[in-house]
Amino acid sequence: MSSPSIAVNRRAQYEYFISEKFEAGIVLTGTEVKSVREHKVNLQDAYVTLLRGEAFVVGMHIGVYSHAQNIAAIDPIRTRKLLLHKSEIGKLAGLISRKGLTCVPLSLYFKKGVAKVQIGVAKGKQQHDKRQALKKKMYDREIRQALKHKSR
Repeated sequence: MSSPSIAVNRRAQYEYFISEKFEAGIVLTGTEVKSVREHKVNLQDAYVTLLRGEAFVVGMHIGVYSHAQNIAAIDPIRTRKLLLHKSEIGKLAGLISRKGLTCVPLSLYFKKGVAKVQIGVAKGKQQHDKRQALKKKMYDREIRQALKHKSR
């Protein structure tokens, strides 16, 4: 990623093992782009689906632009098309077809003025895996703090 992320799906890192990542463009309307620039995006419940050889992101919430004229006609949770090469879609379809794998958006960012979504092929974690990840995170944090205080 070249520029800082507009939105990051932190829940995906907690709930899934991410095995492979892809970068995809996303089809947005003008007011949606302006809302994304205002950081009015939520990726928490979003997932990627493949229909008729095309990739779509479902459940991604992009808030209504504050200066939009026709607010009633805007659907913040509409299905949005992802722009991927055919070979990438084929590879993604092959990976997702295996049992237990899904595809989730990991982050949304701008690259050279164009909105991009980083998507990842993911396998769900079990409860004990989530607990282990939290313990490791706490342990690493304690070590960092101890080293920080030791150097003073």
